[in-house]
Amino acid sequence: METEHNLIDSGRVNGTHVFGSDREQIGHIDHLMIDKLSGNVAYAVMNFGGFLGMGEEQHPLPWKSLRYDTSLGGYFTDLTKDQLTGAPERVSDWSRDRAYETRLHDYYGLAPYWL
Repeated sequence: METEHNLIDSGRVNGTHVFGSDREQIGHIDHLMIDKLSGNVAYAVMNFGGFLGMGEEQHPLPWKSLRYDTSLGGYFTDLTKDQLTGAPERVSDWSRDRAYETRLHDYYGLAPYWL
């Protein structure tokens, strides 16, 4: 008998589809960013755009902006493609730039993971 469980190996999250507010696929998760101190997932870095893997952009999505939807077999967000492309431009050292992280959370209307 199989039991329900909520844990998933991070390797299985990579590549999972992300669906936007219109329930259309907008990208897929490339990798996760984990807060070293709390151990909590802070971001899912999503690939989107491009064609056949070329020209894709990566964008960090606050983990709290995603929720798993069993009917879609992927993660769902209330965000649209336009909101993603209008998000604060990702700087090269974004994961070490608290000001950028603050702008990103403010843009999405979410409390920062570190609070």
